[in-house]
Amino acid sequence: MSASSSSRALLCRIGGALLRRSFSDAAGPDASAAAAGYHVAGGPSYMRGAVFWEPGRPLTLEEFRMPRPKAGEVLIKTKACGVCHSDLHVLKGELPFSSPCVVGHEITGEVVDHGTHTPAEIINRFPVGSHVVGAFIMPCGNCFYCVKGQEDLCESFFAYNRAKGTLYDGETRLFLRGNGKPVYMYSMGGLAEYCVVPANALAVLPESLPYTESAILGCAVFTAYGALRHAAEMRAGDSVAVIGVGGVGSSCLQIAKAFGASEVIAVDVLDEKLQNARTLGATHTVNAAKEDAVERIKEITDGRGVDVAVEALGKALTFSQCAKSVRDGGKAVMIGLAATNVVGEVDITHLVRRQVKIIGSYGARARQDLPQIVKLAESGAFNLQNTISRKCKIEEANGAYEDLNQGKIIGRAVVEIME
Repeated sequence: MSASSSSRALLCRIGGALLRRSFSDAAGPDASAAAAGYHVAGGPSYMRGAVFWEPGRPLTLEEFRMPRPKAGEVLIKTKACGVCHSDLHVLKGELPFSSPCVVGHEITGEVVDHGTHTPAEIINRFPVGSHVVGAFIMPCGNCFYCVKGQEDLCESFFAYNRAKGTLYDGETRLFLRGNGKPVYMYSMGGLAEYCVVPANALAVLPESLPYTESAILGCAVFTAYGALRHAAEMRAGDSVAVIGVGGVGSSCLQIAKAFGASEVIAVDVLDEKLQNARTLGATHTVNAAKEDAVERIKEITDGRGVDVAVEALGKALTFSQCAKSVRDGGKAVMIGLAATNVVGEVDITHLVRRQVKIIGSYGARARQDLPQIVKLAESGAFNLQNTISRKCKIEEANGAYEDLNQGKIIGRAVVEIME
C-alpha cells in the first residue's frame, strides 16, 4: 500500500471511530434494548449480515439481533441483493460512510412484519407474505423535495442515511447480537438475512418475476430509468450512447431500447461486455481502448453526435467523452459515482455556443417510478436474465466485490440470501 493510500485508509478509520462513538452515544441504550426482545412471530430472534469495518478489511459475517421496524417501515426477509459499484466505493474508502455498516442496497424479499403504528393502507398494500422489491433511494415522503415529487433528492435520505447511516429518526435498526453495538445501514443494509425498509421505497413484485434477477430493479434499472426518463427526458426516435456498460450501463441500454431509441451505442473497453450489450439492445458497439469513442459516435450519427449520452463509470475521462459525444442542444447525463474529489472538465465555450446540457442523475423516484419499472420487467421489455452474469451466496460476497473491482463481472452479480 502506498503512503497516500495508507493515509487515506487511516483517515477513514479515524473518521469511522469518531462516528461510531458519537452515534453510540446518540442511540442510547433504549434502541438496542428494544431490538433485543424482538423476534418474528414463530421465527428467529437473530440473523446474519455482512459487516464492513474499514477499507482494506474483508467483510465479515456477524450475528445481529432481529431488526425491528418502526411506524411506516416493513421488515423484509431478504431473498437477493445486487453487488453494486456504489458499495464497492464504500468498501474501498472512496466514498466516506459511517462504519461499521452493512452495505447492499438492491434487494428483493418477502414481507414478514410491519412496524407498530404503521398505517393500515401500508399494511394492506404490503401484507405479510408479499413479494417486494426495494429502491435504494428511500424517500421520506414529507420533505421539501418529496412533496414536490422529486423523491430522488429527498432531504432526509441524504441527511440521515447517506450522511449518518441511519433511518429518519436518527437511529439504525441494526445491533450486534452479542454486545448490542449499533451497526450502520447503507440504504436498508441489504446484505443481510433480514432488513428494515421504509414502505415508501417498496413496490410489489409479481410472483411471475424471480427474486434473484429482479433485485437489480431497485438500483441498476432504477438508476437507468431515472437518467433517461427524468434527466434526459428521452423521446422515441432519440439516439443514445452509453459509456460504460456494466450493471447500470447495461440497464441504460435496455431502457433506451424500451423507450424507442433509434440508435443505441454501447461504449466500453472490454469486448466481452460489448458482445453482451448486443443482446441487451445495442445497435452499435465501440471499444474505446481500440478507437476514439467520440469520433466513432459522431461517425455513426452522421457527424452530429447523439441526442443523449449517458456516463456510467464516474471517471474524468469518460465524463469528458460523454460531454463531447452529444449533438448541439444534446444532453449529457452523468450517473457514475466517482471517488471523492474527482473532477470532470468541460469546454465552456462549446457548452455555451452549442447549448449542450450536462445533467447529474442519481436515481429515480420510488413511489412514482418503481411500480412502472416492475411493469416494464413484467411485460418482457426488460431482459432480466441476460443482465445477471453471476449468482453467489452471502458467504461468497467478498469474492464478488473483488471480481467487480477487477472488472471480471460482465453484467451484474447478485447475492442469493434466504430461500
